[in-house]
Amino acid sequence: MALDTVAQAIAQPDAVQPFAELGLKPDEYARIKEILGRRPTSSELAMYSVMWSEHCSYKSSKIHLKQFGEKAVKTDALLVGIGENAGVVDVGQGYAVTFKIESHNHPSFIEPYQGAATGVGGIVRDILTMGARPIAVMDPLRFGPAEAADTKRVLPGIVAGIGGYGNCLGLPNIGGEVVFDETYLGNPLVNALCVGVMKHSDIKLAKAAGAGNLVVLYGAKTGGDGIGGVSVLASETFESKGPAKRPAVQVGDPFVEKVLIECSLEIFAEDLVVGIQDLGGAGLSCATSELASGGSGGMKVQLDKVPLRDPSLSPEEILMSESQERMCAIVEPSKIARFLEICEKWDVTVTVIGEVTDGNHLEITWNGELIVDVPPRTVAHDGPVYQRPFAEPAYIKQVAAEQIDVPLAASAAEIRNTVLTLAATPNLADKSWITSQYDKYVQGNTIQAQPDDSGMVRIDEETHLGVAISTDANANWSYLNPYEGAKLALAEAARNIATAGAKPLAVTNCLNFGSPEDPGVMWQFAESVRGLADGCVEMGLPVTGGNVSFYNQTGSTAILPTPVIGVLGVIDDVRTRTPMSFSKAGLELYLLGETRADLAGSEWAYLHGQRGGKAPHADLKKELHLIDLLVAGRTKKIFTAAHDVSQGGLSATLTEMVLRNNVGATVECENVGIALVSETPGRVVVAVDPSQRTALEKEAASHGIALTHLGTTGGDKLVINGAEISLDELRIAHTQTLPKLFG
Repeated sequence: MALDTVAQAIAQPDAVQPFAELGLKPDEYARIKEILGRRPTSSELAMYSVMWSEHCSYKSSKIHLKQFGEKAVKTDALLVGIGENAGVVDVGQGYAVTFKIESHNHPSFIEPYQGAATGVGGIVRDILTMGARPIAVMDPLRFGPAEAADTKRVLPGIVAGIGGYGNCLGLPNIGGEVVFDETYLGNPLVNALCVGVMKHSDIKLAKAAGAGNLVVLYGAKTGGDGIGGVSVLASETFESKGPAKRPAVQVGDPFVEKVLIECSLEIFAEDLVVGIQDLGGAGLSCATSELASGGSGGMKVQLDKVPLRDPSLSPEEILMSESQERMCAIVEPSKIARFLEICEKWDVTVTVIGEVTDGNHLEITWNGELIVDVPPRTVAHDGPVYQRPFAEPAYIKQVAAEQIDVPLAASAAEIRNTVLTLAATPNLADKSWITSQYDKYVQGNTIQAQPDDSGMVRIDEETHLGVAISTDANANWSYLNPYEGAKLALAEAARNIATAGAKPLAVTNCLNFGSPEDPGVMWQFAESVRGLADGCVEMGLPVTGGNVSFYNQTGSTAILPTPVIGVLGVIDDVRTRTPMSFSKAGLELYLLGETRADLAGSEWAYLHGQRGGKAPHADLKKELHLIDLLVAGRTKKIFTAAHDVSQGGLSATLTEMVLRNNVGATVECENVGIALVSETPGRVVVAVDPSQRTALEKEAASHGIALTHLGTTGGDKLVINGAEISLDELRIAHTQTLPKLFG
């Protein structure tokens, strides 16, 4: 195909262009022509198509996401907020921590191993570009029914991809979730979170400042994988006939990424870059336009200098390629020799491909011919903004009117059946078949990981300063009431941080929804964002950034609204954290918080084929009091153990606590049927030494938190209201589900 230059675009204004095939609407194409004053070249069209895609431009979500800025919490802890590759917060002692969660849903359905692996690689580079050393990853996952054929196709590959890539990088995987539900059949959710640490002075930003500074591409060579990945693949729904579009999935090489990380950190340590951007979604189109847009002038790039794995690639394909393990840096000419020297030391491919100009355009040439001449902001930031119509779907009133009618245990046999059934159901069963494929302890600073309420890593080996991270979403509650569902997910993530004794500090989010062109889905999204924004204000937690993933549906069937909320907290001394379980007999067990008949959206209701009712109300003021109590319980050494009560209710919490260290418990519950399966939020089971009973009572009273004595620890059984379950029997029920399903 003949090269389409700017000169040709002017000379041949009526040339037919495949804008629709690239995901652009007719009015969007017309807008591009208006911006340029001519038709775009094929390379410009490629750039606009990927950068104006839903995945990159957030054109359907921008108007709602503004709430995170308009309702922003004023806090000194926030050093870098929304708009950069990742948010950065101050955690004390001169340290800053950056963290972010993103989605890699569509690629993981098509090519499970590579889709999940490159999801890990991409989020790690986002953290790296902030100037931080990545220290841990987490992966919230959602699949169709555990017994479904397609789940058995995608789950092993996704898990292997996450483990394979993360383990090769030497990053511990410290948390996440695994949820099974029929609405994720044909559209699994693979969300990836990374956390990194740096000193305040190390923070880097994505900007191309200073005329005459050089544009440097380093890392892996560019190949034909991932072309159209974000513009086409992640910006449309799947057809019901199943996976295709394999070339759109990127292929990762963790060993290249590991070297790239170390090379970049050495470059950062010597202060050799003015700005930095990774090449993830939209590849070079994104990196060049965002850097130029974030800077003070323009940029000239010689595209023919880009090192290629496949020499047959056209300029358009090079601009759209999402090949992994690549970075783009802005370097002063006086520092380029040292930059190249460090790249050579680490055997990293590096090429100067352009320079920053004092103009206001991004110009890209191919063998001397001008093929791109655009205002960079129009590509990177001024894409279309849609005010999609949204309306409450009819099902909301229908489900709200439904009454939950499920069997509730009363006799000893019914209590046993309830506990064993919940322990074995795929959503609550032991996940070590999955998590054993991840290295949790590499680097030696992991303090806790799955199946704890949160992951925790030490960031200073002398003071033992650490951070805790949790991700949570209850899609059942979001389905019933998206506004409350988002608040409840936020509260649960914050509570999971606090059970270890860490203080919640900041929020990231990955908002997974169906098609934004469906008014009902758009309403779910708008309500979720409103709920999260309001909830963060109530809890005093800033939103540092995140990701929106739309078009998660097969045909007309959308996934449940799934806003995954990540909360990061700080703990001054990881050695004093509160563990999730007890390891000795003779301790007293108490329930913090009140139990109501909250069965709507519960796992017990779901197991009985019921998905209606009214979601619980999120009492965030009460949650803040509970968090303060949990942190005080650690600092005052009141608690021996603390474990959140959430999915599966008290039954699941007690099961996990007694099995963790093989120490039983004897408990007595009022209204045992409700007590076992209710999922009332804002509750935690704590274990205390009898000598701390009075201190606990005083602390609970001072924070206004209800306190109920449950029983004592010890023995080789879980005994509930006289019903006995041996720990051996309980362990078999809890641990055999996933191995039986997946081998």
